[in-house]
Amino acid sequence: MTLTHYLAHRRRYETLMWVTWSVLAVTANSIISSLDLQRMQQHFAWWEPICWETSSMLMLLLLLPGIMLLERRFPLERPQLLRHLGIHVLITPVFSLLHVVGMVAIRKLVYVLAGGHYDFGDWWTELGYEYLKDAQTYAGIMLVITLYRLIIRRLQGEASLPDDTEADSSPADRFLVKKLGKEFLVKIDDIDWLEASGNYVNLHAHNRVYPMRETMTSMSKRLESQGFARVHRSIILNLDCIAEIEPLDTGDARARLTSGAQVPISRRYRQQLKDRLS
Repeated sequence: MTLTHYLAHRRRYETLMWVTWSVLAVTANSIISSLDLQRMQQHFAWWEPICWETSSMLMLLLLLPGIMLLERRFPLERPQLLRHLGIHVLITPVFSLLHVVGMVAIRKLVYVLAGGHYDFGDWWTELGYEYLKDAQTYAGIMLVITLYRLIIRRLQGEASLPDDTEADSSPADRFLVKKLGKEFLVKIDDIDWLEASGNYVNLHAHNRVYPMRETMTSMSKRLESQGFARVHRSIILNLDCIAEIEPLDTGDARARLTSGAQVPISRRYRQQLKDRLS
């Protein structure tokens, strides 16, 4: 499987990886919990450890999209590493509380359906215990996501402006891409569209994606005079790459590019785009 194929179906593979990890973790933890209870000679139904572990993992999966959004908004990268780290530390109690309340509710429901009763114990004591575990879990998830993004960027290559186009207002007719220790140039005409991604702007060129540490506002100013237009809060389009525009009932629109990609057009920018095209 090539990197291009993986990136084209990235969300699908990422979902598969998280689901696979969840199934393996629930299976392993359920077996461990059962063995621990047997060793302590405690009586329990066979399904109870499965219920405990599944309810916990289900809540983690439900909270995972939020964690990923937080990682994109507050990435653990320089120059704001310490500040963002502090923000994530402050988020962990909220994460733990949501996790605990959700999994207890699921367990109580399952026990009622099974004709039993689930007792979480003393809430203050258990919340402290669960927080210690959840803080480690949150840190582990953040570490995995951060390392994963770094590896993807390393494989994709990271774009930057050459040294002679440093000022925000200066024109850029090419981008410098560093990939796996090598450097090469990408012409501005080869960029189909740009997409905001956290602290980065992703340059889409010939079905390849190059992240660049810039803001959408800065890139919009740079590229406006070179045939690009902002069509969405998070999208800048190369006007020469537009094949057709499809109006939507919501007032928004959708652009199909010559590459086959489809990108949204916000109604806020539709008139500006129409003026540019005319």
